[in-house]
Amino acid sequence: MSKSTFLANRLRELFIDGDWVANTNYKRIISDITKEEACKQIGSLNTIALLCFHVNYYVEGLLQVFNGGDLTIRDKYSFDMPAISTEKEWEDLREGFLRNATAFSDAVAAMSEEQIDGPFVVEKYGTYWRNIEGMIEHAYYHMGQLSLLKKLIREGI
Repeated sequence: MSKSTFLANRLRELFIDGDWVANTNYKRIISDITKEEACKQIGSLNTIALLCFHVNYYVEGLLQVFNGGDLTIRDKYSFDMPAISTEKEWEDLREGFLRNATAFSDAVAAMSEEQIDGPFVVEKYGTYWRNIEGMIEHAYYHMGQLSLLKKLIREGI
């Protein structure tokens, strides 16, 4: 199996249709969440909507690079989500995130071995492999938070 196929499969498992590592995936977790649940604030924790925005911010930013664009994302903006006031706005965020995650996985699958092993934008950022693996680890971290928030909200805590 090629490196790009391996990484793309891990991404699809994480975002769209897997259950091996965490017994779930982003799509399964967020597919039935309402706008009220997505925006429910529990203490000082991030909301479900904000976590989805945050992960999508990075997915979208890396995807832009994969498609030949510049790396324009910055950590300091990764939580700058516009307010969500309607169910449609939440649905748009959720569906856009899942669309980007699918496109991200597909873009990784199409990469050559040379690109996977090559420098990501500039050498100090490491290789494409390192950045894709970093995305996977980062997204699993936040998926755990999403799962817990959903349970807390649905249990009325």
